[in-house]
Amino acid sequence: MRLIIATLIGLFLLFQPAAIAPVQAQLNISETESNQLDALVKQAFDATDAGDFTEAEGYWTDLIKLYPDNAAGWSNRGNAKMSQNLPQEALADYNKSVELAPNYPDPYLNRGAALESLGKWEEAIADYNRVLEIDPKDAAAYNNRGNAKAGLGKWQEAIADYQTAMQVNSRFSTAFGNNAIALYEVGAQTGDTESAIKAMKNILRKYPNFTDVRAALTAALWADKKLGEAESNWVSVANLDPRYRDINWVKNIRRWPPSLVTALDKFLTLK
Repeated sequence: MRLIIATLIGLFLLFQPAAIAPVQAQLNISETESNQLDALVKQAFDATDAGDFTEAEGYWTDLIKLYPDNAAGWSNRGNAKMSQNLPQEALADYNKSVELAPNYPDPYLNRGAALESLGKWEEAIADYNRVLEIDPKDAAAYNNRGNAKAGLGKWQEAIADYQTAMQVNSRFSTAFGNNAIALYEVGAQTGDTESAIKAMKNILRKYPNFTDVRAALTAALWADKKLGEAESNWVSVANLDPRYRDINWVKNIRRWPPSLVTALDKFLTLK
């Protein structure tokens, strides 16, 4: 999730289907007003860092009341709503941000993530395409467009986007993880998942606490009848993120591909 404010830009990426972003707004304000703005922004960020997204939303609302033409405030309030799983409400804020800053990429990236959450894949892709028209080197837009294409079941196209994101930003671990998971889906369809499993293991050598990939590797190894290795990887997953015990969350919120959802379900139920 990328958060944008008037005086600074912060990047906050979640290991979720979509990375959400912010807009830089140019304000002509006095020093006193600037200090007031900075204070509200700091409070909003502190609340976000503490996981209190309702409180963060309130601070962004206060900022919007003072500066209703600040696209960043609208975009960041949308982010706070997305963090509360309120994509429809967030969409209204992102629409306003796009209206105020039509030539900035971040409102489109944020709105695309909300549209993904609502299952509006084609609309999300259109927003990511707009981001890439403005900034052809936006790795998050390629990654998110890959997610939307995965939602349509277009796995090869999704892989192409993930791999472009990887090339644009070689440290974008989320894209590497999504690519490996999409490769597994394609491999499961052809009966060859070896390269996908290898990609997962390579990612975990560099990012050992990448829970999404370790959970995916657990499921893949279980499906490959490597039961002991699967159990060993699951220990870390269970300690780091208990949400992977909830197959509905994995399927509908995290949006893993069908083959991995099935494999994880069999692992969880010891089938």
